[in-house]
Amino acid sequence: ACVVLASNGYPGKYPIGLEISGLREASQTGAQVFHAGTRLLNGTIATAGGRVLGVTAGGSDLAAALENTYQAVDKIRFEGMHYRRDIGSKGLKHGW
Repeated sequence: ACVVLASNGYPGKYPIGLEISGLREASQTGAQVFHAGTRLLNGTIATAGGRVLGVTAGGSDLAAALENTYQAVDKIRFEGMHYRRDIGSKGLKHGW
């Protein structure tokens, strides 16, 4: 499963330069964190785009993969961060 973490205001105007925390902790859950709209700013990783990060984790089935992915997402923080929880659940309704 993959979840995109987006900036407040995306797809419209959004702030940049907001410090991102919890990346190491998210990776320690076994998830992969992919940088999309990030940059190194004064020695810290900060937002630099609307779609900031992609977080992906596997599992024995879709339900487990979603649970593992959201456990990693819960470790990450930046001001105004938002993401959807409904997209993967649609697959569960279809028995995927």
